[in-house]
Amino acid sequence: MKKKVLSALLCVAMIATMSVGCSNGGGSSEDKGGDDSGDKKDGYKVAYIARAQEDSFAAWLADEMKAAFEEYDDMTLEVFDGEANDEKENSMIENCIASGFDAIIIQANNGEAQLPYIQQVVDAGIPCITTNPRVECEGTGSIDADPYEQAKVNCDIAVDQIPQNAKVVVLLGPAGNFHSTERRNAWEKEFFEKRTDVQIVAEDIANWNKDEAMSLMEDWVQANGKIDAVVSMNDNMAAGAIEVVKDNPDFKDMLAYGVDGTAEACLLIKDGLMTSTGLQSAIDLAKMNTEAIHSVLADGKDVTEINDNVPAPLITADNVDEYIQMYKDNGQIKE
Repeated sequence: MKKKVLSALLCVAMIATMSVGCSNGGGSSEDKGGDDSGDKKDGYKVAYIARAQEDSFAAWLADEMKAAFEEYDDMTLEVFDGEANDEKENSMIENCIASGFDAIIIQANNGEAQLPYIQQVVDAGIPCITTNPRVECEGTGSIDADPYEQAKVNCDIAVDQIPQNAKVVVLLGPAGNFHSTERRNAWEKEFFEKRTDVQIVAEDIANWNKDEAMSLMEDWVQANGKIDAVVSMNDNMAAGAIEVVKDNPDFKDMLAYGVDGTAEACLLIKDGLMTSTGLQSAIDLAKMNTEAIHSVLADGKDVTEINDNVPAPLITADNVDEYIQMYKDNGQIKE
């Protein structure tokens, strides 16, 4: 009796195995379709190494990259957080090379520090795109924004807005960061050289970080009293400086300039706490990166042919409502 039962079970198992094999290997296209995740597992694997998720713009860009990759059935994306730490990011680049990714997109924390490791990606024959910021390395592609232009659009209006003999503080991104350096160069040439009456009473690195900017601003307020304007290389640091003084009536007329056009910055502009920001659209950056890497992997395009910039429109109180609506449509600002 036991032998008969065992034989019956074996027959059932064999039939089931044959059915599965037929389902995977033949039948109509509808039978073979399955879900997208199954298809993607057999497609191209792409690594995206983000600079630091604590940076509001970097976090936004990482989210948009994930969303953009969802539009493709033949690519999957794995996101890594460099945590604004050069050693950690460099180690992640090496690990991604060893892990056999088909392509690697790198958002460098410090271009000079990451350059030798980006070169390792090239030497390994893996297509590589650097983004936000662009890192000049032969054999790679890049998708970025023009950081000089992003700051210049602020400078063009600040020349007339910042009062005579104003006291100004300056917040910088990480040392050696291409975007921070170029934005600061723009402020020097397009504003400070034209407005020699303006005094920089304090200037320091806050590493794109809101909390670090708050700490610096607290010290600067103590040391200088009234501050007429904050010149920040990104919105996150500008928001930190504003947070320190927003309830102080002595600072109700303080001007503040940033770059990125984040949702938070747009709300601050709407509330009259921030003056302007140069938009760096994470949506556009993500879409362009995704399209570019797909053209390399699926269509055979040479990665070195990829070298594009997103535009940098100025956001002020006059047009901020359209950008707030954009963020509402994307779910980043709740109704």
